[in-house]
Amino acid sequence: MTIEFLLEDFCHYARYMRGVSKETECRYREKISYFAKASKITLVSDVSDKTVQSFFLHGRRDKGWKISTYRTYYMTLIVFFRWCVKNNHLETNYLKDFELPKLEKSLPKKIRKEEALRLLEIAYNYPYTQKYLKYRNHAIFSLFLFAGLRKSEVLHLKLADVDIENLSIFIRMGKGNKDRIIPMDTNLAKSLNRYLMERKKSGKTCPEFFTSLNLNQGFTNSGLKLLTNKLKEASGISFTIHKLRHTFATLMLEGGCDIYSLSKMMGHSDIKTTTIYLSASAEHLRAQIRKHPLNALVT
Repeated sequence: MTIEFLLEDFCHYARYMRGVSKETECRYREKISYFAKASKITLVSDVSDKTVQSFFLHGRRDKGWKISTYRTYYMTLIVFFRWCVKNNHLETNYLKDFELPKLEKSLPKKIRKEEALRLLEIAYNYPYTQKYLKYRNHAIFSLFLFAGLRKSEVLHLKLADVDIENLSIFIRMGKGNKDRIIPMDTNLAKSLNRYLMERKKSGKTCPEFFTSLNLNQGFTNSGLKLLTNKLKEASGISFTIHKLRHTFATLMLEGGCDIYSLSKMMGHSDIKTTTIYLSASAEHLRAQIRKHPLNALVT
């Protein structure tokens, strides 16, 4: 049986039986298809220890995969092979005894507070052709920097999920299919409300919170990518959307937010994931070291 045919069945099983997100399903399709193409195999019966080992060696040696990329392929293929074994398409899971390299413990990359402020200023004062773009784009980047939302969460945000009166944002089915509520401060509320007023004037009625300029539909991933590149060039700041999320987390800690509350706002399943920001914030660590009791001694 072909891998392409089995992949359809597997993705339907993953989506409707296991309840994985659309993003996870897309990852399954992309990574498994690439494995088959790179290994030059079409039938699942052609999968062997040799093809699997050659694939991962090719990735690390020839393609220069980072360990995170290696692990992504590993986690995708091991689930697929497990399903194939369960359904009698493979005799064994060729990844079950495979060695998995440890992730590098690198600190999350962020931009400085001054750069974050400049980015918001550029997003607001860029010479747009329409006022709608000015308010929408500032609101988008305010959400990244004042609420730490993921890119997919911003693009999937619905109009009904934003409650400006009660200063809260409802994140519906975020990463790991988890709902959460994020509080907003008055600065973010002001930016979002300004955009909503302009949205209403423009006659937008689609359920998505952020919409296209010319169409009555949600703002797209490609549109956000173009906007990001435009603001990078205008500001001279090197950033990614995920780096803005790291910036939010670091700034929150430096402002005195406790790690438990931050973990809830970030939507982390394990608080250990959030603790990496403690090491990333030098200012936070400096504030903590000042609490050493011997600092009060006079020499």
